Amino acid sequence: MAHIYVYSPAGAVRDRAAFKLGVKRLQALGHEVEVDPAALQTWQRFAGDDATRLAAITRAAASGADIALISRGGYGITRLLPDLPYRKIANAISKGTRFVGFSDFTALQLALLAKTGATTWAGPALCEGFGASDVADGADGHNGKLGQGEPDEIMLACFGDLVDGAGEGTGWRLPAASAKLVSEGLLARQSTLWGGNLTVLLSLLGTPYFPEIKQGVLFLEDVGEHPYRIERSLTQLLHAGVLARQKAIVLGAFTNYTLSATHDKGFTLAKVIEWLRAHTKVPVLTGLPFGHVPTKVLLPVGMKIDLLVEGREALLLWGHIHHNHH
Repeated sequence: MAHIYVYSPAGAVRDRAAFKLGVKRLQALGHEVEVDPAALQTWQRFAGDDATRLAAITRAAASGADIALISRGGYGITRLLPDLPYRKIANAISKGTRFVGFSDFTALQLALLAKTGATTWAGPALCEGFGASDVADGADGHNGKLGQGEPDEIMLACFGDLVDGAGEGTGWRLPAASAKLVSEGLLARQSTLWGGNLTVLLSLLGTPYFPEIKQGVLFLEDVGEHPYRIERSLTQLLHAGVLARQKAIVLGAFTNYTLSATHDKGFTLAKVIEWLRAHTKVPVLTGLPFGHVPTKVLLPVGMKIDLLVEGREALLLWGHIHHNHH
C-alpha cells in the first residue's frame, strides 16, 4: 500500500487520542505511516514555532512518501508563506508525493499553485478524517470532540483511489433548487480546479500567494462562519473581479454556525446563495461533498478538469485529461 508521512504545519494537535487512532486506522488499511518528529509539538496555538513547522514541511517534501498528510488544520500556514520551500515541494510532487489536506492547508495549496503551478489534493486531515474526532477542526480553532465516529466510507474510498492512482473524477447529486438554476451540459472544459477554505483563500487576495486563475472552476467551503460573513467574503471576491473570471463556482459545505431568530429574520445561507446568483453570470453549483464534514471527496487543486451537468448529476472529471497529457 502507501507510505504516508504525517506532519503538522498549522495548529497544535490537542486531541492526541484522535491522532493515535488515525495512525492506527491507516496502518490497519495496510499503509506504512511515518510520523514527523515534530508532529505533536506545541507552541502557543501552533504545532511548534514557525521555524519548527517550516522544517516539518521541508521534511515532508524530502520524505519520498506517496502521501504527505497534515495532522490537522487550525491556523498558522499564512505566517510561513514567504519562507515555504516551494521548489522542494513542487519537486516532491513531480516525483509522486501527493500533498493532502484542507482548511488552513488551503494557504499552502494556493501559494504553491501561484508560485509553481504544482497540484495538491484537497482532502482529509489525519485527526478529523481518520481519527474521526472533530469534523469542525479548522479555521475556528474549535476542538470539541465528537467521539467514536468511524471514518466516512466515501472519504475512505476517495482516499483509496488517490493512493491507487485510480481516481478519475468525482460526482454528486445537485440539490433540486440548485439543479433548476444550472444549465445542463459541459460547463467547463480543461479548466483549472482551485479553491478551498473561503476565509483562508480570501486572506491571500492581493498578495503574491493568490493564484491568478482565469476560466477556472472555483470550489469553496467554510466552518464557523455566519452566512453574513460568508456573503461578505463572496462580495469581496466579486468586487475584486475574481468570480467573473471563472467558468463556474462550486459550493461545498458551510457548517457550524448559529443563526439568530431575532436578528437574522430569515437571512440564511440559501439567501446568500440567491444573492450570489443574482450578482454574477457565472453558474453557481451547490452540494459538493467537501468541507468540515465527514463525507469528503478528494479534489486535485491546480489540475485541469471538465465540469459536466446531466440532470441533477454534477461531474468533475480529470482522469481522461490527465491521461491524454501523458
